[in-house]
Amino acid sequence: MSEDKGRSRSGARVKVREAVCNAVAGGSAGAISATVLCPLDVLKTRLQVYGLPSNLSPGTAPPGRIILSGLQHILKTEGLPGLYRGLSPTIVALYPTWAVTFSVYNYVRGLLRSQDDKNGELSIQENILAASSAGIATAVATNPLWVVKTRLQTQGMRPGVVPYTSILSALRRIAAEEGLRGLYSGLLPSLAGVTHVAIQFPVYEKAKLYIAKRDNTTVDKLGPGQVAICSSGSKIAASLITYPHEVVRSKLQEQGRVPHGAIRYIGVTDCIKQVLQKEGIAGFYRGCATNLLRTTPNAVITFTSYEMINRLMHQLLSS
Repeated sequence: MSEDKGRSRSGARVKVREAVCNAVAGGSAGAISATVLCPLDVLKTRLQVYGLPSNLSPGTAPPGRIILSGLQHILKTEGLPGLYRGLSPTIVALYPTWAVTFSVYNYVRGLLRSQDDKNGELSIQENILAASSAGIATAVATNPLWVVKTRLQTQGMRPGVVPYTSILSALRRIAAEEGLRGLYSGLLPSLAGVTHVAIQFPVYEKAKLYIAKRDNTTVDKLGPGQVAICSSGSKIAASLITYPHEVVRSKLQEQGRVPHGAIRYIGVTDCIKQVLQKEGIAGFYRGCATNLLRTTPNAVITFTSYEMINRLMHQLLSS
C-alpha cells in the first residue's frame, strides 16, 4: 500500500514538473520572439488592415522594398516607439498563448500515449488531435489580449478615435463600449486558424523524428541547429496554407466601432466577401511577404528557445 502511495506521489510530482516546464518554457520563448520581431509584426498587422502605403503600387513593389519603406515610414512619422507599438500587449498575450499551447499540447499527447499504452511516437492523426486541442484552448483563453494588441498597433492610423492609454484601459473600454462581442471579435477566424497549429506541430514532430533517426540520436538530444530546421520548415508550410484567416481576423479585431457607430464588417462572411470584391484574392495575402520573412526567425527563436529552456527547467527541477 505504501509503495502504491509513493508511486502516486511520484507520478503527481512528475506531472506538476512537466506542466511547470512546459508553461515557463513556452511563455518565455514567446516573449523572446515577440521582443526581437516586434517591428515586423507591427508592419504586418498594418499591411493586413490598411494595405500598402500610398507611395507603393500593388503588385509592382518587391517585398523587400515594401518592408523597408513601411518600417521607414513608421520610424519617420512615429519614431522608434512606433516600431514597438503594441509590444506590451503582445508579450502579455504571447506568454499565456505559448504557455497554454505547449502545456495543453503535451498534456493531450501524454493522455493519448497512455491510453494507447505507447512508449514511442504518436501517429500523425494523434498529433493533429493534440495540436487542435491546444489551438482551441489557446484561442478561447487569449482572444481578448490579441484584440487589444491589434487595436494598439493600429490606433494611430484611425483619426477621430480616442486612443487607448494602456492594456487595462483598452480591455475596460472594449468591454464597456462593445461588450463580450468586442473582446471576442475575430474569434471565429482564430478558431479557423487552429488548422495552422494542426499542420505546424505534426510536421514539426515528424521532422524532428526524421532528423533524429537520420543522425542516430533521440529527439530530446537534437541540437539548436537541428531544431531550427524542423521549426522553420513546419512554420513556413503552415503559414502559406492558412494565411488568409489572419487577414480576416486582423480586420475584424481592428474595426471596433468607428466614430459614427458604423461597422465595416458585420461578420466573417461579410468580411470575406468585401475583401474579395475590393481587393481580390491578393487581399487575403496582404502582408504575407512580411509574414513569411518573419516566420523563419520567429519559429527558430520560439521553438529553439522552448526546447532549450524546457531541458534546462527539467535539469533544475530534477536536481
